[in-house]
Amino acid sequence: MKRPLAYITAPWGDNEFENTETAARYCRAVYDAGFSPVCPLLFLPLFLNDKIPQEHKDGIDMARDFLRRSHVLVVCGNTVDENMKNDIAVAERLRITATTLDGILMVKGQGREEGGGK
Repeated sequence: MKRPLAYITAPWGDNEFENTETAARYCRAVYDAGFSPVCPLLFLPLFLNDKIPQEHKDGIDMARDFLRRSHVLVVCGNTVDENMKNDIAVAERLRITATTLDGILMVKGQGREEGGGK
């Protein structure tokens, strides 16, 4: 079965190790809900140097292209930062459904509690 692409956005902090762990958890939850997660934070830094202006711009462009190809935007975390607002605006303009991680889990009947009876 082909899984729809789900672009992951979240309020990433300054600690790349925490970001990686958090992103991997979000991706796993989205995968378990039946989607193919796309999270540029997990792979673009492996070959792009964000301190080089052209590579920074290329990273933004590549991330936007992945969002354009996705079926859904999954908004994760407890706050919304400027980058997330931009992702949400792009998704809205392209008529890509935006939802929260909790929303995807509830739709897929997984909820947060195991055996919660819902």
